[in-house]
Amino acid sequence: MSFSFQNPVFLLGLLLGPLYLYFYLRGRKAAAVRFSSVRIAKELAPGPGSILRHSPAALRLLSLVFLVLALARPRQGIRETRFTAEGIEIVIAIDVSTSMLAEDFTWGGERMNRLEVAKEVIAPFIREREGDRIGLVVFAGRAYTQCPLTIDYGILLDLLEKVEIGMVEDGTAIGSAIVTGLNRLRRTEAESQIIILLTDGENNAGKIDPLTASRMASTWR
Repeated sequence: MSFSFQNPVFLLGLLLGPLYLYFYLRGRKAAAVRFSSVRIAKELAPGPGSILRHSPAALRLLSLVFLVLALARPRQGIRETRFTAEGIEIVIAIDVSTSMLAEDFTWGGERMNRLEVAKEVIAPFIREREGDRIGLVVFAGRAYTQCPLTIDYGILLDLLEKVEIGMVEDGTAIGSAIVTGLNRLRRTEAESQIIILLTDGENNAGKIDPLTASRMASTWR
């Protein structure tokens, strides 16, 4: 979102405001009347409603300000930036089966389970990419897309943070994870495409075995 003036030179007209106030106040002082009696002056002291005497001057000043702003022609719009980048298209498939709960890693001096360590490794990998479209697939007993291919790494990292054990029925459908990743990549025309598979187990679920899925990945283009 951007804001600008089409004719900013007219903004110099705002300098007329202080000049108008100077001459207005000077004129008020010149019209002062001397009283020979202080008592009479106190009786003629302005009341709360006397401020209305300055209303015409205030309205003229506001009219001047609005006129200058109108001549400057303020405008607001949306700035669109387009860029073309040729990068690698990557699908990360991460196992969320219950076996990933095993706490057999130490990270930063703390015991962590396999899924936590996998996320700790994936996050900096994503942050270091530039121009690559990355997608995220999670799988256990079945596989589904957690995030389609994107260059918005902020959203991707948020969705990665939400990955947890139990979000998919238990099992290890490695073949299904590969096929799901292929389905994300087959609609693109990038020369370089990669599926990164993170799992700790053997395939024991799904309708397609990993070897068949791997052959599909090597021949489908």
